[in-house]
Amino acid sequence: MTTTPFMNREGMTRRRMLGAALAVGVAVPMGAAPRARAASTASGLVQLTLPVPTGPYPVGTVPLHLVDASRPDPVAGPGHHRELMAAVWYPARGVERYPLARWTSPAVARALLTSAGFPADVAVAPLTAGHEGAPVRRTGGRLPVVVFSHGAHDQRADTTIVVQELASHGYVVVTVDHTYDAFSEFPDGRLTVPLDVPALTPRDFATDIRFVLDRVEDLAAGRNPDAEHRPLPAGLLGALDPQRIGMFGWSKGATATAFVMNEDRRVRAGLSFDGPMQPMVTTDLDRPFMLMTAEYPRATQPSVAEFWSHLRGWRLNVQAEGAVHSSYCDVQFLIPQLAQAVGMSDADLQGWIGTLDPARAVRIQQAYPLAFFDLHLRHHREHLLDGPNAAFPEVKFIP
Repeated sequence: MTTTPFMNREGMTRRRMLGAALAVGVAVPMGAAPRARAASTASGLVQLTLPVPTGPYPVGTVPLHLVDASRPDPVAGPGHHRELMAAVWYPARGVERYPLARWTSPAVARALLTSAGFPADVAVAPLTAGHEGAPVRRTGGRLPVVVFSHGAHDQRADTTIVVQELASHGYVVVTVDHTYDAFSEFPDGRLTVPLDVPALTPRDFATDIRFVLDRVEDLAAGRNPDAEHRPLPAGLLGALDPQRIGMFGWSKGATATAFVMNEDRRVRAGLSFDGPMQPMVTTDLDRPFMLMTAEYPRATQPSVAEFWSHLRGWRLNVQAEGAVHSSYCDVQFLIPQLAQAVGMSDADLQGWIGTLDPARAVRIQQAYPLAFFDLHLRHHREHLLDGPNAAFPEVKFIP
């Protein structure tokens, strides 16, 4: 198997260090409290943990290999079409016989390690709370859907804490690798890694997502969109509600969320995790949109302020005090567990995660996206989004 290695001009970036860290022997104890603690495995490797979701349902997951026959592959050449790897997360039942899925595949973990200058075989990928292929749990009608788009040079697992939380509360969540701007492995063993050429834009991400929305409609109609037609979990076909679709994204994926909503009315509500909104979004949007800002606040980012000015429907901007760009992602919880093991100074750690306490960040990640989608996809109103809340003193409402 051959890959194209990625390293930016500055060498080992924080995100590449994170990728290496996440590949280090990670387990997800199902009773773990959401505290950033690390232990050592029998072989001496650091063993990280992820917080478990708080919802009433176990979580299931299944990968999908999707091929867009309408678009040529920008790298492979004539006769090849755009391919994406995705994952579907959902409320599950009868999970005891189904293994927990890894945060990413061993091949992707090795690519993350080598891209950061580490030996390729020093670690394995983390586990998640998602049970591979478990049957879908249906509690009544069809299940609302949320789609996730990752940031630049990233991958679809980067917000697993949020994704699992939504699934444990009855949502179907579809996460997508944007090929050539992601670390991704295909069923035949091909590994793709982030490339500087072609340089994918938020509009390219948005085109990927609109294709994925078509595949959501396939699942809702009882059609299997997987390119190899691999078996899907029992109950998944026909379980999705195409009339209740939301979307969220981090960084470039957040900007893509805005573009998708401006182009496709199937997405009824959008959520941005610190999106820069570049290139500038200048089209009015009449559906609900929420900003969770950090390093790209409206006060200092004209592109974000411009986007805000075009929101004509329900809108909200919150910001966690002490948050940095990746504080609403898994990074915030995982990096502190590695700090001691890799000899990271307090100053370097603060550079990674800011001053927002990791355990508090987890609660914010679990509570605010869920409240947003509950309000706009289920019409279940809670007071969390009405204004400052004593349970979340770090979260400021930006008027």
